[in-house]
Amino acid sequence: MKTSCHGGLQSKVKPSPQEMKMLYEKMLLCRRFEEKAAVAYGTGKIGGFCHLYIGQEAVAAGALCMLRKTDYAIAAYREHAHAILKGIDPKYVMAELYGKVTGSSRGKGGSMHIFDMDCRFLGGHGIVGGQIPIAAGAGFSIKYRKTDDVVVCFFGEGAIHQGVFHESMNLAALWHLPVIFICENNRYGMGTSLERASSIYDLSKKALAYEMERGVVDGMDAVNVWERVSEAVDYARHTKKPTLLEARTYRFRGHSMSDPATYRTKDELNEMKSRDPISLQKELLVAQKLVDEAWFEEVDKKVKAEMEVVMRFAEESPDPDLAELHDHVLVEPEEQSQREGAKSDG
Repeated sequence: MKTSCHGGLQSKVKPSPQEMKMLYEKMLLCRRFEEKAAVAYGTGKIGGFCHLYIGQEAVAAGALCMLRKTDYAIAAYREHAHAILKGIDPKYVMAELYGKVTGSSRGKGGSMHIFDMDCRFLGGHGIVGGQIPIAAGAGFSIKYRKTDDVVVCFFGEGAIHQGVFHESMNLAALWHLPVIFICENNRYGMGTSLERASSIYDLSKKALAYEMERGVVDGMDAVNVWERVSEAVDYARHTKKPTLLEARTYRFRGHSMSDPATYRTKDELNEMKSRDPISLQKELLVAQKLVDEAWFEEVDKKVKAEMEVVMRFAEESPDPDLAELHDHVLVEPEEQSQREGAKSDG
């Protein structure tokens, strides 16, 4: 089935050999980061909610590693990998999970609210679907400023049934906004399977109601994601029009750290693990004779060393000072004092 034409702008951009290797390295870094986060959460060093991305790395890596630094990205609450791949130092992401003042949100956002405007990462968002209209707003900002940047917006299949998804899609199509909407369909909204929640299987068909370009992507294949997203990005830069991509992927862990995932069978999980995106990328590198076994060993050693630095930084960073408790909540304390003073004078 032909699901995307992009007005003849099918660039079919393929990653270079160097980029192929980079995809493997980036996915491995994100996997090791999440594994460390799982251990830290289990020992009580990370509080609150924690949603791991293990199994879905190909989507974020394929979509973000080919963007410009000036392009925007925004995600839901399962966003550690997205933040890292958009350029935030893993040290600051882990410190945020730890609630430390050196974190990307000064320890106040935690796992679900990583943010860094310098990297143009517009945050993780705990409200289901809450990031989608913000992405449309960022797209409108790009249009208003007349640049050729784009916005890549990630959300789960559970968010596609929210009303705000449809409102945002309609405006993005109507106003010609350069947004690539990526639905990371990992088959389960918390513990509810897609088949029990959606009247259709092909979620990319939601774009048909808005005459928007669409496509289905193999979310376990980083190269396939890279190619399809690059096509959508090229289309957005040239036409300022949006695209909806459904990336069919799978999470190997529960919805969150507190979820035992008893709603799926071991056979299903093992079947999906046989298509582990990192293993698939390794097989591809070997098949194309781009690297040898020594290269994989060196990368593994490099990533482990980086993670040691990341964990040490998070462990040794200080907690936020109590004096910062009310900072960045609504208004700065001094501004609030001025307002209260003005009221009393009146």
